Amino acid sequence: MERILIVTVDLESEKSEWPIEDLSTEMEELVSACGGQIVDAVVCPRDRATPDLFIGKGKAEELCMLCEETGIDTVVFSHDLSGTQQRNLEAVIKKKTIDRTQLILDIFARHAASPEGKTQVELAQLQYLLPRLVGKGIELSRLGGGIGTRGPGEQKLEIDRRRIRKRIEKLKDELKHLSLHRQTIRKQRKDNFLPSVVLVGYTNAGKSTLLNSLTDAGQFVKDSLFTTLDPLSKSLKLSNGEKIVLSDTVGFLHKLPHHLIEAFKATLEEVTEADLLIHVLDVSHPRVFEYHEAVLQVLRELNADKKPLITVLNKIDLLEDKTWLEKVKEDFSNQIYEASSENRDEEPKKAIVVGISAKLKENLDELLARMQDILSDRMMCLDLILPHGRMDLVNILYEGGKVLEIDYAQEGVKIRVNMPKVTALKLLKNKDIIMVG
Repeated sequence: MERILIVTVDLESEKSEWPIEDLSTEMEELVSACGGQIVDAVVCPRDRATPDLFIGKGKAEELCMLCEETGIDTVVFSHDLSGTQQRNLEAVIKKKTIDRTQLILDIFARHAASPEGKTQVELAQLQYLLPRLVGKGIELSRLGGGIGTRGPGEQKLEIDRRRIRKRIEKLKDELKHLSLHRQTIRKQRKDNFLPSVVLVGYTNAGKSTLLNSLTDAGQFVKDSLFTTLDPLSKSLKLSNGEKIVLSDTVGFLHKLPHHLIEAFKATLEEVTEADLLIHVLDVSHPRVFEYHEAVLQVLRELNADKKPLITVLNKIDLLEDKTWLEKVKEDFSNQIYEASSENRDEEPKKAIVVGISAKLKENLDELLARMQDILSDRMMCLDLILPHGRMDLVNILYEGGKVLEIDYAQEGVKIRVNMPKVTALKLLKNKDIIMVG
């Protein structure tokens, strides 16, 4: 187990709504998710970052002495470092030095299980590595024999860069194919008139636990950051008979590096194509308001911030003071969401907030009812008569909606059913179905 020193840099030039203590705590959580042993954590106040070391030389030398005294293996910085800054720091501190993005990428690499997840992580790693490659002096590639091969040859640095660029292009092509595959799946859902409901939220908010509680998905859960990288979709039937597809997504993070968002674009397309977003928040966490804003910021970057949304305050079972839940619910309920770009005629609506415990399956009925309310404009109630010989149509009605009444009369099978409008309109084109009233 690597012995880790965390360096949280408090820059005066950066305006952050997060207290420096909270930033330091999150760095500790990230290191723990990597399996590192935190030996010490220091805060380094600075007016601004320096181009050579990011911090001052005196502070870097101080960190070198601290590492020697405490047996540190790796120094982790809270900010992204340029290749030059990273090399200079390692030269002064004499220990391996990494930044926040490298730390996050390491967590992703540990947790990626599917081929898609591994591809996305490798792409993000190579995009991070490419501008940080360093040449090794005048080391040259081996020269081949024959005409036209004489000369100094390519420097190893350029060969490495060329190989990485080729690999990046190959990974991007693979992700394009994966994206097309996902688009095909989404098209099939739309052809079957299945609305898409997507769980979003800060990492470790309980999205996977909620998916398991609602659908028995069996998704792996753990009290750690970025446990779930590979999205999972499951069907769910609401009490009014409507079928939906419920999807989990990768957790968001405060100041999530932009190229990570780009690498996971194929996965995050589930968010941009959703009919309804469920924003899961850990209400027991002291930074619940900051987490809420961090998620909204990522949704803005994805152009998904105007979608219908339910704010779910999870882990209410961990609250000792239940009045805190009411305060948070009131604060979030008072927020106003503008109409979406597709429905500019809509009036702005107040936020919908529900408190639950996904782990204990507490208050999930209210959440499902809220989901049903938002999607209810897709449903219609029909009185139909079907021929006795078309029991296949009866099965379709049971599968695609909620049968409220059924009577096997002499003139045919009389059915009252509640079902999605688009499915009903498609079925009514069948000449064997008679609509009553």
